[in-house]
Amino acid sequence: MKNLLRNHVLLLFGVLILCVFTSASAFAADQPATNASVRVIHAAPGAGNVDIFVDNNKVLTNFAYGTLTNYAPVPAGTHTIKVAPTGKGIGAAVIIQSANVTAGDAYTVAAVGTKDTGFSLQAFIDNNSLKGVTSPASASKIRVYHLSPNAGPVNISAGGKQVITNLSYKSASNYLPVAAGPQTFSVTALQPNVTVPVHATINAGTVVSVFAIGLYKQTPALQFITRAVEGKH
Repeated sequence: MKNLLRNHVLLLFGVLILCVFTSASAFAADQPATNASVRVIHAAPGAGNVDIFVDNNKVLTNFAYGTLTNYAPVPAGTHTIKVAPTGKGIGAAVIIQSANVTAGDAYTVAAVGTKDTGFSLQAFIDNNSLKGVTSPASASKIRVYHLSPNAGPVNISAGGKQVITNLSYKSASNYLPVAAGPQTFSVTALQPNVTVPVHATINAGTVVSVFAIGLYKQTPALQFITRAVEGKH
């Protein structure tokens, strides 16, 4: 089961990069009903930059820490992905994998880990639908992705109320309805007992993702990346 999940995640990672450098409009025209949507975030401190090869074609160079791509359409089917350290060439690939990607879902794929613990990829299935979030004051929702290796479990509060409890590393929260407008969320790391405010302006009709990346009291520093996408009705 672990190997199957790893294979699926590696496919998503590589195929997304293929699509970033290929005409998205062509995919939409040729296969409008057979795509997934995938985005990638590099949240692995110390991993360095990598080159990605898809079907033996280099499609990305120097994919760097802290980078978050937009969603891109991913055509269903089988692809071969090779991942190598930047500049080392396809012959130095440390990952070689062929697998299928399934159409219809949205995914976030995160590169995580450290030199001490090793690096890996973590996949999350996203839900960008706003069905059921009908109140004009709460026509948006938010999700937190915990990708900070040494912050430990976190609690998250909004408006003085704890809304997410004991969120662990390499996990994502449930989606929470949130009112449009400026919002401040308090993220409390339980082990060091430190609270960090996260400020965000929520636009109605959006799905907001907050990514906690980096290292507490180390380099690169703990930071939060916020990204909003238009919700689907």
